[in-house]
Amino acid sequence: MSVVGIIAEYNPFHSGHEFLLNQARLIAGNDPIIVVMSGNYVQRGEMAIMDKWARAKAALQSGADLVFELPFSTAVQSADLFALGSINVLNELGVKSLVFGAEDANLNFEYLGKQIAEIPRSKMDFKDYSQTYSTQYNQMVSREVGYEVNEPNSILGLAYAVANYNLNSPMSLHPVNRIGVKHDDLLKRNGTVQSASAIRNLLLHGEDTDQLKEWLPKEEAKQLAKQTIYPNWNLLYPFLKYKIESTSVADLRKIYQMSEGLEYKMKQEIHLSKDFAEFLRHIKSKRYTYARLRRLCLYTLLNVTQDDMLASFNHESLMLLGFSKIGRQYLKDNRSEFALDIVSKVDKKNSKDGSMNLQVRLDRLFEQIMQVDQNFGRRPIEV
Repeated sequence: MSVVGIIAEYNPFHSGHEFLLNQARLIAGNDPIIVVMSGNYVQRGEMAIMDKWARAKAALQSGADLVFELPFSTAVQSADLFALGSINVLNELGVKSLVFGAEDANLNFEYLGKQIAEIPRSKMDFKDYSQTYSTQYNQMVSREVGYEVNEPNSILGLAYAVANYNLNSPMSLHPVNRIGVKHDDLLKRNGTVQSASAIRNLLLHGEDTDQLKEWLPKEEAKQLAKQTIYPNWNLLYPFLKYKIESTSVADLRKIYQMSEGLEYKMKQEIHLSKDFAEFLRHIKSKRYTYARLRRLCLYTLLNVTQDDMLASFNHESLMLLGFSKIGRQYLKDNRSEFALDIVSKVDKKNSKDGSMNLQVRLDRLFEQIMQVDQNFGRRPIEV
C-alpha cells in the first residue's frame, strides 16, 4: 500500500494546495492521502484565518482522504520541531511517501537531509547573540554541507528530510515545484495561484472578496467572504496587553520559551506600544526572529507554560477532522495498530489531560472570537 502524507496549514486552502493534492494522487493511486494539519493556531504564531473544520473540509473536497489536527505542541513551533512532530505523526499513521511543495523540487532532499542529520550536535551550540539561531543554523549548514537554501518551503522541506532520515523506516520524499507566486508575495490579481499570505492580507484589509472564487474552492471562498471576523493580531493585541500587564514577572517567566529576561522587556514595552506591530518592533533584537517572538506572544496570550507543553508531548492525541470512504476504510483496517490515540469525538474523559486538554483550553479563545464551537459536539466531516 502506497499511503501518501502531506503536512499542511491551509491558511486558507487555495489552488496551490489543490495542485499539490493532485500530484499526491498520482503517487497514491487508489490508496489514501493523509493530511496532518495545524488547528486554529499556526506555526508563525497566529490564529488561523478560518477555523480548522472549514479548512479540513476544503482539503477533503479536493482529494484528501483523512485529515487530522496536529497537536498545538507540534503545530506552533520552530521549523525543526514542527517538522519532527509532523513526520513522527505521519510515520505512526503508516505513511510511506511524503509529498511537499518546494521552490526547487530538483534538490536532492534525501541526500541533504542525511548530511545535515549527521552534523555533530556540538557544532549547533551557537554563542553569537548578535544573530538569530536560525541564521547561525543556516550558515552552519551551508559550511558543513556546501549548499545554501534560503527559500521558506525548501528550508521546511529540508527539516522534513532531516526528521525523516532519523526514522527507523524513512518515507520516500516527493518534492513538488511550488507554482504561482512565492510564499510571502503580494497579491497579483491576474494570477491563478496566490500565496496564502496575500489572500489573508486581502481579507484583513477589507478588500473586495469577489475574486476569492478564482483562487479558492467555490464553497470555501463563499464561506470566507461571509465571515464577519478574520482573526489577526490587531484584534488580539488588547487581550495580550491585559495578560502581560496583569501577570507578575514570576508567572510570565513560566511561559513556554520565555527566556533571557524577555518577561521584563515585554512588561516594559507593552505600555509604550499602540499596536502589535509596534510592540514586536520594540521587543525585537538580533537574537530573535519575528516568528519566534510572535509564537512567544501567542504562548503568553494563551498562558501556555513549560509544564503544559511537557504534558502535551507526554500524551499526544490526534483529532480526526474528516475522512473520505477510502480514508474511513483505511482507519477501520489499521486503527488498532496505531500507537497514537485518535479522537473522533471530544468528551470530558479524553480531554482530561495531555494534548487534547491543551487543545480544548486554547480553542476557547478562538470560540469566543468566532462564536463557533470547535471541539465538544463536533463530529468528523465525511465526504
